[in-house]
Amino acid sequence: MFEIEERLLALGVDMDAILDAGMELYVPHGLTAEEGRLVLEKNIRRALGDPNVSAMLLSAILLEEELYAKRKDSEIADDPVFLLADEIIGMAIAEIIAGTYARFEFTRYDQKKPGILSQLGPFMDDAIAGLIAGCTSKLYSDGQ
Repeated sequence: MFEIEERLLALGVDMDAILDAGMELYVPHGLTAEEGRLVLEKNIRRALGDPNVSAMLLSAILLEEELYAKRKDSEIADDPVFLLADEIIGMAIAEIIAGTYARFEFTRYDQKKPGILSQLGPFMDDAIAGLIAGCTSKLYSDGQ
């Protein structure tokens, strides 16, 4: 939906990078890492088809482009503490996918910034962290 996967690819964010970041903080709970990765991929693909998740990801992509990438001396280049919209987008994505519990999972990914998350700008790192957090939270709570 909204060509989200293509837009993410254009930013250098492919499925393997998302899965690698998700699996860095994976907590085994009855599924091997390989099984967990397969379930996580299924959850991410399903989430990317949700118009609400896609719309939130698109908003992060556009905000990142407009407020960060296009500006030579962006006011948000260092992800200042007064910038909250990026966190709100990430939390919203996580909650759309898996409810309130996913907000706590979002915090883990937001703070540790595994894999590709450490390479993204202020909006995209939180949006992708929210995507991963919602999908891992769903994996942990539903086993799927």
